[in-house]
Amino acid sequence: MRRGSAAVFAAFVLTLCVEAQEKPWPDPAFPFGAVYFRKSNPPEQDWERDHKTAAQMGVNIFRHWFMWASIENSPGQYDWRDYDRMVELEAQNHIKVVIAEITTGAPEWMWDKYPQARHISSDGSQSYPAVSGSSATSSAPLCLDNEDVRGQAEKFLTALVERYRDSPATLGYDVWNEGGVQECYCPATQAKFREWLKAKYGAIEALGRAWHRYSFGDWESVHPPHGSVGYPDSLDWLAFCRDDAIRLLRWRTELIRRLDKRNKITAHGVGALTEIEWRTVANVDSYGYTWVASRHGNDPWMQFQAVDLVRGASRGKPFWHAEATGGPLWMQPQVVNRPLEDGRSSDDKDVRVWSLIDMAAGATGILFTRWRPLLDGPLFGAFGPMGMDGSVTPQAEMAGQLARWTNSHAEIWKSRPVKGDVGIVFVQESEDFNSVQSAGVPTGPGGAGGGRGAPAAGAYPQSVEGAYQAFFDSNIQADFVSIDDIGEYPMIYLPYPEMLEKSTAQKLRDYVAKGGKLVSEGCPGYFGDGGTAGAIQPNLGLDQLFGARESYVQFTPDLLTKLTLTVRGKEIGGQYFLQEYKLAGGKVAGQYANGHIAAVENTSGAGKTLLIGTFPGGAYFRSHAPATREFFAGLLAWAGVQQQVQSSDPEVKARLHKGAGGTYLWVVNPTRTARTVKISLASTFQRAVELWQESNRPTVGGNTLAVSVEDRNAAVIRLE
Repeated sequence: MRRGSAAVFAAFVLTLCVEAQEKPWPDPAFPFGAVYFRKSNPPEQDWERDHKTAAQMGVNIFRHWFMWASIENSPGQYDWRDYDRMVELEAQNHIKVVIAEITTGAPEWMWDKYPQARHISSDGSQSYPAVSGSSATSSAPLCLDNEDVRGQAEKFLTALVERYRDSPATLGYDVWNEGGVQECYCPATQAKFREWLKAKYGAIEALGRAWHRYSFGDWESVHPPHGSVGYPDSLDWLAFCRDDAIRLLRWRTELIRRLDKRNKITAHGVGALTEIEWRTVANVDSYGYTWVASRHGNDPWMQFQAVDLVRGASRGKPFWHAEATGGPLWMQPQVVNRPLEDGRSSDDKDVRVWSLIDMAAGATGILFTRWRPLLDGPLFGAFGPMGMDGSVTPQAEMAGQLARWTNSHAEIWKSRPVKGDVGIVFVQESEDFNSVQSAGVPTGPGGAGGGRGAPAAGAYPQSVEGAYQAFFDSNIQADFVSIDDIGEYPMIYLPYPEMLEKSTAQKLRDYVAKGGKLVSEGCPGYFGDGGTAGAIQPNLGLDQLFGARESYVQFTPDLLTKLTLTVRGKEIGGQYFLQEYKLAGGKVAGQYANGHIAAVENTSGAGKTLLIGTFPGGAYFRSHAPATREFFAGLLAWAGVQQQVQSSDPEVKARLHKGAGGTYLWVVNPTRTARTVKISLASTFQRAVELWQESNRPTVGGNTLAVSVEDRNAAVIRLE
């Protein structure tokens, strides 16, 4: 058939649909595959062979980049040839396809036609058309806030969906590739920012008072901030950029849903600490994440945290590891001066344990970043489990083994990870304020501007990640939870709450009043709405919640790197800032070395609180002191929470899944030596059956299970 012909292709799709009706082709129990086609890799002469090989290995899903700039070669003229062939091969090999619609880069012919839409950075410079580092094809960086450009993108998306929606191979559309927020200072984005501000403040005078800028005159004089020193204009700009990104996401999803009532819509981010993760999931059927050890590191907590964060944001929806590591990464800045085994290169055991970590933490599908490595560009040879020539490597053989196993045990995926022992609360305004505040801090004596090099830069994510690590190192499952969902957990941990909005403070008070147990790091709500510091600390009425008033505070992150304090009998580390207290209804729970009050415990309503005057999470991120880890573990007893799963070996991680498919215990050994471990559970079981390594024979007695696990492997045990 002539693949460039729309009529012929439509007839081919109709034929496949008829065949599919006669021979039902269900969605895979566990999608397992990879990103395959990024024009112009892999070579065309290998496509048919590659698809047959993948299907024989057990691969059941491919994701392709359907790039606007590679398809609409001239106005209204679409070249679908390569993509038609992909979908055709998927249908022939019973491989489902996810269409990654890439509209973030426009065709180059639009660059000169729509000059007003060119992407502009905060320094006033504009981006230019270029060949992508992730695909050997070019695009023009135009901003979709421009209605004429977005109109062209809508025409393309309409043609895309109408062409492929009826193929039996089509599973759905990935509408946001590593979704995130992109700042643009083009006129259209600035106009939308002014509209956003009008909706928030109403009158220009109200905006002037909020921003401490009193001479705007009219709305046309309002512009986004260029740089930041921690004032409300910067906070508003960050919030607008997120809202604008979600607006464009909804435009995509609503358009596709109008055109296609059958197939699913997904998106994927990067497992980042941002409300974008939660908000994106709310607009799609499933979610996912990119996470590769080569970029982040091979410490097990890092991957577990990424999966746990996305699981928390997904709120029960299915989610995939949309781009996983299957091969090496060469000559990129993230890998310089790191050992080879720190994710720079991967063997079959790495592919095995990284995939099993995904599953243990709750992922419901895995796709490698590439099936075959790219042959062009800076990411040549990267990420794919297959050989450069499409040959089957040991890594690919392991991927095939995992693909076949996951889909031969459909019952496992009907059960989900149990809710964690503690919820780590994510608060967007705290992260925002840390970002804008640090941006204006000098890096050292005579420094001219801090940027991300400032002493407290990154303090928010480090505090969150440090708290997660401290629980993780005691095999305590800590879930990430938004402020709106804290009521689902009997105990929550609030990291780096330096800025809180009034509404957030009220939600914390309501949570405790209803019986919740709240542990808060220091300076809670020191800065309220708009970034203004409160005259009374803790701010926003939180002094009553915590039963404490500030007696002294010190914002000297460069001087507090070795801060220690004693809380509940443990000498733990502090970081960044220091807040001392006088009692206002609470009782002393900890002291600094100078004898001043460092922590206060209080009861409020049916619940209770523990306020710590510094940031133990940040301290643990910096230095994994055993006493600090023990302090975090002891918080469960303080809150009256029973740990659901305990491991006798702190390096071997265990997770419990429950649901319609049964009860399963995942025991993951990410180390490079075999381990025998005892797992203690909150409930008793009579029988344990290993499903992954069937020759393994775990023993169970009451609520204790003993099992041996090879290096970089896992046991998947059905409990009865």
